[in-house]
Formats: sequence, C-alpha cells, structure tokens
Amino acid sequence: MAETKSATKAKSPSKPKATSKPKSRAGSKTARKTQRAATRPADAIKLLKDDHREVKGWFKEYEALEEDTEKQALADRICLALTVHTQIEEEIYYPATREAIDDDDLLDEAEVEHASAKQLIAEIQSMKAGDRLFDAKVTVLGEYVDHHVEEEEKEMFPESRDSDLDLKALGVALAERKAELMAQAGK
Repeated sequence: MAETKSATKAKSPSKPKATSKPKSRAGSKTARKTQRAATRPADAIKLLKDDHREVKGWFKEYEALEEDTEKQALADRICLALTVHTQIEEEIYYPATREAIDDDDLLDEAEVEHASAKQLIAEIQSMKAGDRLFDAKVTVLGEYVDHHVEEEEKEMFPESRDSDLDLKALGVALAERKAELMAQAGK
C-alpha cells in the first residue's frame, strides 16, 4: 500500500506539464478557427442581417447627436450604406429569391419599400444637417428601415432558407458587389 502512494506521488509532478501544453494548443486552435471563419464567405442572409444591424445602430447613434457636423457625417454614412444595400438586394438577392420562393407579393412590397427609402435618401442627400426637416427625414427613414427589416427577417429570409437557394454562393456574389460599390463610392 505504501508503494502505491509513492507511485501516485511520483506521477503527479508531470501533470502540470500536460495541462499547460493543451492551453497553448487551444489558443492556436481558436486562432485557426477564427481565421478560417474570417476567410469563409457568409451566406446571403447573414450578410444582409449584418447590414441591417449596422445601420440600425447608426440610427440609434444619430438620435443622440447634437452637433450638425456629426449628424451630417452619420446621415451620409447611413445613406451610402442603405443605397449600396438596396442595390445589392435588387440586383442579386431579390431576383434569385423571386425564382426560389412563391411569394411575389412579399417581394413586390419590398421593392416598393425600397423606392420609398430611396426617395427619402435623395431628399436627405440634397439637404444639410440643420435644415428644416433634416432630422425628421432621417428619423422617418429609420422607421421605414425598421419596418422593412422586420418583414425581411421574419418572412422573406425564412422562406429563402427553406428554399433551394444556394445562400453561400449568393452571399459571395452580394459581398463582391457590395465591395465593388463601396470602392466606387471611395469607401
């Protein structure tokens, strides 16, 4: 029995070495996993939802601003992001979705909502922060976007997921077109 205790004690000093080595491996495994995820294209729905979250955050940020120069800069960023987002949806996502799901009414409504948003964007871009109705137009644009996002995320996106759409390939096409449009805009 005494021999068993000493044999157990002799093995215990080697345990810290074994536990310290996997820690460094876990870190490198996490880094490799993160790197793979960053290079892997997002599917179309994830890309579009990420855009939605980003612009919704900017609208919240806008509400808290006081300085006209800050409002102008953020309104410009919002308008550019929405212009690019609506364009990639209309050029790539909506046509593919129209073929894949049986819900023309939903897609028709989305196009009408885009037209309304584009009109407000044009009005905002023709104004300067501090002009009468500038803040109101940015606020109403945010409300339009909230409504549109809710319909896309609760109705259109689930129907797209349930269809035979290749969302990965669509995501690649959307990301490439978005990058191209942002580069054209100098962003």
